[in-house]
Amino acid sequence: MANLLDQLKEMTVVVADTGDIQAIEKFTPRDATTNPSLITAAAEMPQYQGIVDDTLKAARESLGADAPASEVVSLAFDRLAVSFGLKILDIVPGRVSTEVDARLSYDTEATIAKGRDLIAQYEAAGVDRKRILIKIAATWEGIQAAAVLEKEGISTNLTLLFGLHQAIACAENGITLISPFVGRILDWYKKDTGTESYAPAEDPGVLSVTQIYNYYKKFGYNTEVMGASFRNVGEITELAGVDLLTISPSILDELQSTEGELPRKLSADKAANDDIEKLSMDKATFEAMHKEDRMATEKLAEGIDGFAKALEKLEGLLADRLASLES
Repeated sequence: MANLLDQLKEMTVVVADTGDIQAIEKFTPRDATTNPSLITAAAEMPQYQGIVDDTLKAARESLGADAPASEVVSLAFDRLAVSFGLKILDIVPGRVSTEVDARLSYDTEATIAKGRDLIAQYEAAGVDRKRILIKIAATWEGIQAAAVLEKEGISTNLTLLFGLHQAIACAENGITLISPFVGRILDWYKKDTGTESYAPAEDPGVLSVTQIYNYYKKFGYNTEVMGASFRNVGEITELAGVDLLTISPSILDELQSTEGELPRKLSADKAANDDIEKLSMDKATFEAMHKEDRMATEKLAEGIDGFAKALEKLEGLLADRLASLES
């Protein structure tokens, strides 16, 4: 009998949720995603110090020997995620997601500018923009920025997505892909209700992604659904059949080492028969639904704050490493 990972790949695109290049080589996913926390973690690993050092040296060379260290670090910071992305693209046959600075999540124009800059870096390195997803937090402002980028032929991945209102706004704005966060939704409900565990089929994160997937398929939206942020294998097996799943190396390893039958749980045919009300999403409706959804409100703010802190840590790491290189 085949392992769960091989069976999952037959019905869902498997994506590696990591900046660890060796892990990506091990599991042969089609795509890979990164975020500020993952890039920061990878930058701290000894095996990737060469990528960090090369990025810092290139930034110094670009700015010149007299440039202040702060400017060198800032430029290297802007380039590091792309440096990791380029290494990942040498391994995966598909796409890599590279995230816009989370501190820009409520600034539409700055997000558009940063998305264009990231694509320009990839294209300068000879990479087709079709292989890149620009990752943006699913605030109303972020979704509007992504809509502009999509019209320019820049594909986007809307992340930190916790509610149906965010998903509908993304679909109506022609977003390529969304990443609803299964495990973080579970975390919130466990803490809020005091429930220690949920059966996989009753997991609040699983139910949320299932609702979004069925809504999209029922009404014919092209936006892809990629479940993310998993806490256990059961969450993944309950979403077998969804468009994509981005999975951490530890859970990929568990799926690969587990044998058993994996039935399809989600399909467009099933969704077509669901009794679902279609909603229209403007800014006022979005904000009202977001305010009413305490979980989505808290987790979106918490996620942006967490990614911002990871970026600040990364800036400190780069400053320390530059000082070491130039001492």
